[in-house]
Amino acid sequence: MPTVLFTSAGRRNQLLACFRESAESLHLPLRVLAADMHPHMSPACHQADQAFRVNSCGAPEYIKDLLKICCDHKVDLLVPTIDPELSVLSCHRSDFARIGTRIVVSSVFVAELAQDKFQTAATLQSAGVSIPRTLRLSEYLADPSQIPDPVIAKPNSGSGSRGIIRPRSPLELVSLQGPEYIVQELWQGLEYTVNMFFDLDGKLRCAIPHRRLEVRSGEVSKGRTERVQTLIEASRRMASVLIGAQGPLCFQAIVRPDGSYCVFEINARFGGGYPLAHQAGARFAQWLLEELDGREISALGDWEPGVTMLRFDTAVFCKERI
Repeated sequence: MPTVLFTSAGRRNQLLACFRESAESLHLPLRVLAADMHPHMSPACHQADQAFRVNSCGAPEYIKDLLKICCDHKVDLLVPTIDPELSVLSCHRSDFARIGTRIVVSSVFVAELAQDKFQTAATLQSAGVSIPRTLRLSEYLADPSQIPDPVIAKPNSGSGSRGIIRPRSPLELVSLQGPEYIVQELWQGLEYTVNMFFDLDGKLRCAIPHRRLEVRSGEVSKGRTERVQTLIEASRRMASVLIGAQGPLCFQAIVRPDGSYCVFEINARFGGGYPLAHQAGARFAQWLLEELDGREISALGDWEPGVTMLRFDTAVFCKERI
């Protein structure tokens, strides 16, 4: 029986459901495990077959704890779900491989690149991918005319919408404290996420854009798959510089009314909107299970445009001893 472990499981219930549905379609019995810092407060952990408490991915014992879980429970596939754990897990892929666990994570190069927005912009530009004009905060403040207004400032290694500032003037950025910031040209247009899947050989097998119709807390709550050819072409260009990419990745983009686009962020993991891609036929979860089972993956790059996702809140109920 294949066993999959989701780390930082949090509220990723739909992702767990995608794997279960895929396993059923492949006639594979599947055991689903979940780990979280607070499993009793994680809806996904309550819907897993078994859940575990682990420390923060920045804690010294994090890898040791995960290795023990994987060894004790014969985990075949470990699926990380948040950005901060990607680099550390990628560095330890060989340790997990020795006990028979494959981590669904790209190379250290790709994992670290996705956590560095400034370097992401430079790397994508070298591949001919359109990006917004991007400067480090200090460079921008030395001469704000390098990027015409409006601009947006964001933590260089941030994720979601945390720490983003839309200044009315450069003076609002002078006193910024905390993480290193970058400043980018603020594009106006339609927002898209493009989910990509790379096979074990690092070949791009699928790129599926969806329009972000509504976003809540940095995650798409309403979306629709659309065949935007410029973004699909951008994913192909991107693949040429994402050395060691494997499994799911996604990127964020803006498309202007004239058809021009820019890519401003990469995530080297399952995106929060992946269930929409899955429903439209881009079944990354199934392809991972096919790889795990030694089958030829059924990825043809074909998927259905016009599939709309309308998310709503639901609840998981549990009884706890006080």
